[in-house]
Amino acid sequence: MGHEDYMREALALARQAMEEGEVPVGCVIVWEDGRIVGRGRNRREAARDALAHAELEAIRQANAVLGGWRLHKAVLYVTLEPCPMCAGGIVNARIPQVWYGAKDPKAGCCGSVLDLFAQPFNHHPEVHGGLLEGECGALLQEFFQRLRDKRKAAKSQK
Repeated sequence: MGHEDYMREALALARQAMEEGEVPVGCVIVWEDGRIVGRGRNRREAARDALAHAELEAIRQANAVLGGWRLHKAVLYVTLEPCPMCAGGIVNARIPQVWYGAKDPKAGCCGSVLDLFAQPFNHHPEVHGGLLEGECGALLQEFFQRLRDKRKAAKSQK
């Protein structure tokens, strides 16, 4: 499998999140042998948990599958540029490479708002943005348009 294939796996998880009423973000973590060892999707609404982001869910699963916290031979694929919390999780898990789809101009920490990975921490992942950006961005746009339409319809019924 190649980079686009792994991002398509993350997109499938993002679509599941959207079907569940969550912001459509999906993430997979791939070990050096090509195995997907972690999968995650946003579950903040269902879990009522501010920490239930796709990346953190995938990191937790990868830690459990591999039996350790160091993901130093992994690549993370996520449909949306990581936020500060998730970027911190990536640094702490020692993930060496991150691929993301759409930029996040409001909370992105791989260069959109700030570049957390360029700060003087002890770990600096290599970042690649824009992988299947059109598909990732379109899914987010569709979700937020549906949300706006739903709110507008609810207002007009009052």
